[in-house]
Amino acid sequence: MAIPSHSRTPAAPLTRASVGNLAISLDSESILSMAERIRSIRDTMLTEAAAISKATDIASTAAAEAAIRIAECRGCVVVTGVGKAGLIGQKLVATLASTGSPAHFLHPSEAVHGDLGRVRSDDLVVALSNSGRSDEIVRVAPLLQRQSAGLIALTRDADNTLARLSDLVVPIGHHAEACPNGLAPTTSTAVMLAVGDAIAMLAAQIRGFNRDDFGRFHPGGALGRRLASVDEVMRPLHRCRLAQDRVSIRQAIQCDRMSRRVGAVMLVDDSNRLTGIFTDSDLARLLQARREADLDSPIIDSMTRHPMNIASGQPLSTAIQILSQRKFSELPVVDGNGCPIGMLDVTDLISSGDIRESVASASPATPMAETESDEHPSVLPFHPNS
Repeated sequence: MAIPSHSRTPAAPLTRASVGNLAISLDSESILSMAERIRSIRDTMLTEAAAISKATDIASTAAAEAAIRIAECRGCVVVTGVGKAGLIGQKLVATLASTGSPAHFLHPSEAVHGDLGRVRSDDLVVALSNSGRSDEIVRVAPLLQRQSAGLIALTRDADNTLARLSDLVVPIGHHAEACPNGLAPTTSTAVMLAVGDAIAMLAAQIRGFNRDDFGRFHPGGALGRRLASVDEVMRPLHRCRLAQDRVSIRQAIQCDRMSRRVGAVMLVDDSNRLTGIFTDSDLARLLQARREADLDSPIIDSMTRHPMNIASGQPLSTAIQILSQRKFSELPVVDGNGCPIGMLDVTDLISSGDIRESVASASPATPMAETESDEHPSVLPFHPNS
């Protein structure tokens, strides 16, 4: 039965909340205004940014030497650390491994319980500790130093236990934490992360690690897609429409060699080199002009000659740039002889999220002839006589 409204007791205003064993005051006077909250967010970020900038002033040959040793390491880079520094170490492992330096993380507590066996004599150890005095790190450091090819310390300065136990010290400096209480590792971990990234990037450069190497290690996800070649994404030739440029329009558009429709016919000469393209838009314009009689004329008279194309092996990102900027719907892919080997179709790239539908929604254009393609010198149409 419903309780009469006049008998309801108004709820008391919530003034405190309990999170675990911690009571948090919710009194209106103690709650920060939105402007103050935003200021706090910005202040924290600015504090960390300033600390990273300050750390660049002490970047020295030690950091460069660390990168050189990592690049020349014949085994694995073993990274160790505890607490927040350990988490930064795990990120450093991921960065090193993805940029050509085999690496894995070793927890110092697990190391002394058998995992020291994961460290070989040709491995290089990198230990992270802001203070350089963490018990777990100090305990395992001499063991790691003896069992490996060397121990590098990322720590605040050279005046601590970890530094004295190491073969090379990369100082990151003393930094006040951005935490309101000055306790939670914030600024120090931001600097540690930045220094680690800098060392990893230099090591990758020394190794000669390039874009193709990066692509081999990142075949998945959006990043891997960006690094893919056009060959990995194109519709192969057996799923494209292909015809000789001497046949009629009617014969060319009736060819059907694919399970899924492609909006253009690629035209080739007797040597199977790409000479032109005839799109569905070209056909629509012909029919709108009531030129049905032209359907039985040679397609070479109506096709776009020497259409823009892209060479096999080129990055997908280059093709996406062409399709997006030119508002093309199709882009032929050719081999070194100028023979078509496939077709990039904008609908496939929209479905995969490589191109936003809004970008490709404008009226599609026919891949233009070579005289209009000078903005993309790396993907100029193939010239049979050049």
